[in-house]
Amino acid sequence: MRHTYQLNNLPRAYQILPINGELRTTEEDFVVDEELGFSPTGKGEHTFLHIRKRGRNTEDVARALAHYSNVPRKAVSYAGLKDRNAITSQYFSVHLPGKNDPDWQGMADSSLEFLSINRHSKKIRRGALQRNSFRLILREFLGSRELADQRLVEIKRNGVPNYFTAQRFGHNANNLYHADEVLVNSRRVRDRFIRNIYFSAARSWLFNLLLAERIHSNTWNKAIQGDSMMLNGSRSCFHIDTVDDEIRKRVDELDISPTGPLWGRGSHMLTAEAADIETSSLSDWHCWKEGLEKVGQQMARRSLRMSVADLSWEWPEEKQLELKFSLSPGCYATAVLRELGEFSEPERKQI
Repeated sequence: MRHTYQLNNLPRAYQILPINGELRTTEEDFVVDEELGFSPTGKGEHTFLHIRKRGRNTEDVARALAHYSNVPRKAVSYAGLKDRNAITSQYFSVHLPGKNDPDWQGMADSSLEFLSINRHSKKIRRGALQRNSFRLILREFLGSRELADQRLVEIKRNGVPNYFTAQRFGHNANNLYHADEVLVNSRRVRDRFIRNIYFSAARSWLFNLLLAERIHSNTWNKAIQGDSMMLNGSRSCFHIDTVDDEIRKRVDELDISPTGPLWGRGSHMLTAEAADIETSSLSDWHCWKEGLEKVGQQMARRSLRMSVADLSWEWPEEKQLELKFSLSPGCYATAVLRELGEFSEPERKQI
């Protein structure tokens, strides 16, 4: 069965507003800063590099760091992927046991700036962040400021669906077509990094489908019988058999949220109504689910809702909106924007 992947058709949680604008007109319009939540100790085999980059993706920088320090690519780690078409600061670690640091500043140029260099006893792991802080400029804003203000108040109070957005799936969702070839037609991909990108895209798409169904049933931000709930700001989950007043209160306060699957081997952590919805929403995707289990992906859970912390906004010019907010690791700023309006980005050459 040949699937199509229409990201724009995924349902929104809020009523669509007549609001339009432009995102990422310049790199300075999309700024992201990682916040670790801990400080390197100053000692250890791993060099922690806090880097600000522009016009480069995370993997490109990781490979450059490995080449410059004469270590294998696997000796370089990072907490999360960051956009190419943006100004982003993020942390990398380089494993240098028994070695001195090279002159890292020798790598610096207009696309790469070293903010701090330190040592630590352990490498940085994927997702090992406290949060990501964003500053976005939306230009050529068309629509009612009053409606935008009202919607942003709603988003601040209630959060938004925690969709994976276009960045996760590659240009024209090509990563999903490649994933289908690997998982269904057993096409071999030798590059482990590329192969994992395809698997991640497939798991993300299945999550989006379940989230879309929960939006249709108006339960994306509500607990239902048999749910697996996640504590906000963590990956800690627990199962609920029934929904009582205490659970409802915690959900309303954004303390906990229902979860969806990142598909793989292992327990679904769901029963009753929640399990029925998950099974029915993914009934056409048996080959992908079976394939992800076969290649060794492990079942994990992801919150269906993201809270948008520290959200603030201002109107610096007549057709310009500036947003500032923080999101948990793995959450997408563009998932916040799609609940505000329709924002286009310039066409860029795909590299």
